[in-house]
Amino acid sequence: MRPVDEERPDPVSRLDEAAEALTELHEAFTGEESLDDALQRVAETATRALADADAVTVSVVTGQRPHTAAATDRNLVALDEEQYESGRGPCLESARRLTPVRAVIGEHRDLWPEFEAAAARAGICAYLSVPVVLPASNDAEARHVGTLNVYSYTSTAFDPFDEGLMRLFTASASATITSDQRWRHSQGKVEHLEQALASRAAIEQAKGVLMAVHTCSADDAFEMLVEQSQRANVKLRDVAAKLLDSVTKP
Repeated sequence: MRPVDEERPDPVSRLDEAAEALTELHEAFTGEESLDDALQRVAETATRALADADAVTVSVVTGQRPHTAAATDRNLVALDEEQYESGRGPCLESARRLTPVRAVIGEHRDLWPEFEAAAARAGICAYLSVPVVLPASNDAEARHVGTLNVYSYTSTAFDPFDEGLMRLFTASASATITSDQRWRHSQGKVEHLEQALASRAAIEQAKGVLMAVHTCSADDAFEMLVEQSQRANVKLRDVAAKLLDSVTKP
């Protein structure tokens, strides 16, 4: 915990910390992570982006009940839960408005009494909530995937400059997650195409075997494969593979 009267880091130093955290975030993505894993990585990196960030959680607010998808300190998930149960708090306010919300504990007892009480019990003094929105693409609209909840035990934490830094951080994190998801989507298409080509090759080879054995046309050979596929209720590519396997075994 940083003493209240200690001078805060200068803006240049704080900007450098955020830039280093973002670089680390970009380099860490593997292209194979689930969205929840990506959000956990965002949460962990965000604690290094702000000097006063003692813990970070990520709330996913959808049509169903909100839930905490990631957290650097599981003990503070209870603060998120208080907001979900009561239906009010800075996290939900940020999700509804899609704008950052800064809160100093003790100043919003009338507005968020449940959250304020839980935060006070946990020793939290300040809070910053920032939405994570995946940008629109050619085939999808902009999508709110979570809200970054930054907690601090320091009463003077999170000024407007920190809010601006976290706006930049979440925007860049959103772009990284989007690129990661698009890469995995492209990989899925490539793998599907490779499987389709492999299946077609096996079917063509199986047709050749049947044409040689039965002295028939390509159409007749294909009909034989289709008939066997329907009779055994097995996919055509599997029928072809089994036939090829039977003729290639010693």
